[in-house]
This record gives sequence, C-alpha cells and structure tokens, in this order.
Amino acid sequence: MALAFDEFGRPFIILKEQEQKSRLRGLDAQKANISAGKVVARILRTSLGPKGMDKMLQSPDGDVTITNDGATILEQMDVDNQIAKLMVELSRSQDYEIGDGTTGVVVMAGALLEQAERLLERGIHPIRIAEGYELASRIASEHLEHIAHKFEFGATNFEPLVQTCMTTLSSKIVNRCKRNLAEIAVKAVLAVADLERKDVNLDLIKVEGKVGGKLEDTELIYGILVDKDMSHSQMPKQIENAKIAILTCPFEPPKPKTKHKVDIDTVEKFQTLRKQEQKYFDDMVQKCKDVGATLVICQWGFDDEANHLLMHRNLPAVRWVGGVELELIAIATGGRIVPRFQELTPEKLGKAGLVREKSFGTTKDRMLYIEHCANSRAVTIFIRGGNKMIVEETKRSLHDALCVARNLIRNNSIVYGGGSAEIACSIAVEAAADRYPGVEQYAIRAFADALDSVPMALAENSGLQPIETLSAVKSQQIKENNPHFGIDCNDIGTNDMREQNVFETLIGKQQQILLATQVVKMILKIDDVISPSDF
Repeated sequence: MALAFDEFGRPFIILKEQEQKSRLRGLDAQKANISAGKVVARILRTSLGPKGMDKMLQSPDGDVTITNDGATILEQMDVDNQIAKLMVELSRSQDYEIGDGTTGVVVMAGALLEQAERLLERGIHPIRIAEGYELASRIASEHLEHIAHKFEFGATNFEPLVQTCMTTLSSKIVNRCKRNLAEIAVKAVLAVADLERKDVNLDLIKVEGKVGGKLEDTELIYGILVDKDMSHSQMPKQIENAKIAILTCPFEPPKPKTKHKVDIDTVEKFQTLRKQEQKYFDDMVQKCKDVGATLVICQWGFDDEANHLLMHRNLPAVRWVGGVELELIAIATGGRIVPRFQELTPEKLGKAGLVREKSFGTTKDRMLYIEHCANSRAVTIFIRGGNKMIVEETKRSLHDALCVARNLIRNNSIVYGGGSAEIACSIAVEAAADRYPGVEQYAIRAFADALDSVPMALAENSGLQPIETLSAVKSQQIKENNPHFGIDCNDIGTNDMREQNVFETLIGKQQQILLATQVVKMILKIDDVISPSDF
C-alpha cells in the first residue's frame, strides 16, 4: 500500500487497516477487470444463435434450471467478482428494456474488452480507447438506422411480426414449434395492444404452465385461466353467459373482535346458535342470488356447510383464488371486486360468455377457463410440456417473443439477423475510422473488429469454419453492397437473411451496442481496485 512520510521522515498510515486490504493499481487493475469480464462473456458465447448450447444450473437448494437465455444464466450463476456483476447487470438491463438479445450484449462487451486489452498493451491511454469506442458506437448506431427497414402491419396482417418472433424463438429449446408459439405471442400482444398509443401492457398477458401434454398443445385463451376448480364436485362444470360476483370477503359468520367465550349448557342454546349461523349463510347466499350472480369467485375459503348451501341453491362457487388472478378476472369481465356483502349490486358483477372447468389426462387436475369476456383485453397463454424444465424454459422463451412483438409495435423498424447487421456496421465503422486522425482511430478499428465477434460466434456454434465463413460473408457484403448477408446457421444454402426471414428489432440492436459500449467504458476507467483481503 502507499506510504506517506511527514517532514521528519516518519511514515504514517493513510488508509484505515491498510495491511488487511489488497490493492491493484494501473494496468494490472485494468487487466484483472478485463479478464473477469471476458470470462463471463466466454461462458455465454456458446449459447448464442439457433445452434447455441443450453446451460444447466443447479441452485443451492437443488432446483435445476436448463436455459439458453443470457439474463437467466447470469442471474442464477451467483457471481462473486465485482466486474462480473457488472456484466450480469448489463444483461439484466437489456432484459428489462428490450427483453431479447441478452446473450449477444454480453458477448459484444466481452469482445470490446478483449480488443481494449490489446490496445492497452500497446500503451494507448484507456480514456482515449473509451472515447474512440464512444465515437464508433455512434457511427454503428447511425448505420443501423440507415440499413433498417420499416414494415407496415395491422390487426389482420401480422405476418412480419410472426417472422421476427420466430427469429427470437429459433435460438431457444422450443424451436421445433416456433411458428406456433410465435403466432400465439403475436396474437396475445395484439389482443392487449393499444395501437393508437403504440403501447402494450404485458401485465395483461398471463402465462400459465402445466406439466403434461406436449409443446404443440400450447394454446392462447382469450380470457383468464385459473388453476382452481369448483368448490363442490356436483356443481355444474359449464356456465354460459355467467354473471360473476368477485368477493374478497369470507363466506362465514363474523367473528367478534373481542376475546369472548360462549357458554352453552343446554341443547336448546346450541340449536339457536346453529340456526343463527345457518341464517347468516342463508342471507349471504341469498344476497348473491338477489343481484343475479350465477357464479361466485371468492378470495377466501368457506366451510362445508356454506359449500353445501351454495350447492343446494344452484350457485356455483370457486374458492381460494389469489389476489392477482382476481384483479385479472375483474379486468377481463368488467366486474368490480366487492369487499363486503352489503355492497353487492348488479352493476358490480362481471360478465363472461362461457365459464368451463377442464380436467387434464388421468390426473385429478382441473382448471377453470373464463372465456368470451366483456372486455377481452386480458389474455392467457397456457403452456404444456413434458417436464417442469421445458415448461419453465418455454415461459422464458415466450417472454422474449412477447417483448419483441411489443418493441415492434412501439417502433416498427427491423434489421436483418444472422450477424448481418453486425458485419454491415463493422464495415461502416472500419471505413469511418480513416476520418479520425488521432489515437482514437485505433480504438475505432478495434471496435469494428469486436463487432465481428457476434457473427464469428454464430458460425462457431453452428459448426462452420468461423474465420473462413466470416470473411466470405464480409467480402460478399462489400462486393454487392448489400447489408442482408449473414451467417447461414441453419445450413439452408443461402446467406441472404431476407430470403431466410431472419429479422431483429432495430431498437434491440442499437440498445445492445450502446449498453455494451457504456459498460466497457466504465470498466476501462477503473485503474485502482482496493478490496478487503481474503484472510
């Protein structure tokens, strides 16, 4: 650690407990930080693209997650190093903002760090590298806008949206039925989208999963799916034109708030108490019947007596429905959530065209479908799969697809995928480097080389010769001046991504480049790391 001397030559200590702290300074600190960032990027590199590998992560309590989603891998990895944590946050912010491209953004940042390391070894100052990167990222972002395409879509013509969602899903484990899932995602988003304001509230799309069945059985329900069944086995399983009372009050006699004790010493007293209770239940059920409800959905439970009475009075009921589901049901059916029986009025009832109970396979599992609602702005995607991991991974993949569809409704510009956008930007940045006379020119060229790492990783993961494939595609782009050529990962036989229908959102790509550059600038500016030592 640094020692300071006073005017008599006696050393004194600046840092508190400095013998217990370790310190890295200057180039060593930057090298250590860069290598930490590169390690994280290397982990994710193999899971990029349609032929990317999946990662299996086991949590401390033994839960196993199998996933291909960059953000999920890094969230579950439990990273210790500070710089590695920055990478985790980088992919998380990409996930929050865009929802897709979480792997690519980390690979990109890793490549930028790798290039920066070479420049540092040549003795270029880190601030100059950071400035050069900043310039280059602006050039790349502008070039992306230049090569982007806008496409028009409406509520009926949503094929372009489906194609873009299919690109997202093709890198996931569910790619064998990506067409089906992409259509479901797009229909769900269009059902809840506000096309005038160009906004989508993804909270209105509920994603439910159940193990059993096959992936192809995944369906979109224009309504709400509740993982509950009717409270009595003899209640009707199907109700048409249902009027739903949504209650958050329990179906049971009120309990006095004071600490009390009832002494019952004769049979007559017990009988009167029981009659009083029964009258309570009767009044409650009668109130529901009087306002015209044909189905009661209750947040709390009710005992067997109430259940029996409801059954006798032909009033089907569902109990123990969670608060979030109640809200969604209220939104979908246009009903109001009623906290007290006294407040029940006919206007507060929700309306649904069909409420049905559906059982699955040989198990006792039943679920309640509430469909044909008055306000179909709430939809449910119901996923089936062979095991829990497939269902969970499909949920994550569909989340990516839903985010992509939402981004396209917000901004309908697309660029072509398969690494073609990165190669085009790399060529543009390389060409622009000549316009900058200073040391930044080195950094701008390094940025162009780093952009090539994404198509390179794509080629590598697809089992192609990475350098040969990349240079062939690059020369083809330069020769024909066509930014649509990318890596042919699926071995279809053409490099033209327009023919392969591989699209990505423009804002997603721009965000990737800008976020990666920001994080790398931040890492490069750190030249002193003081940390508590390990012992």
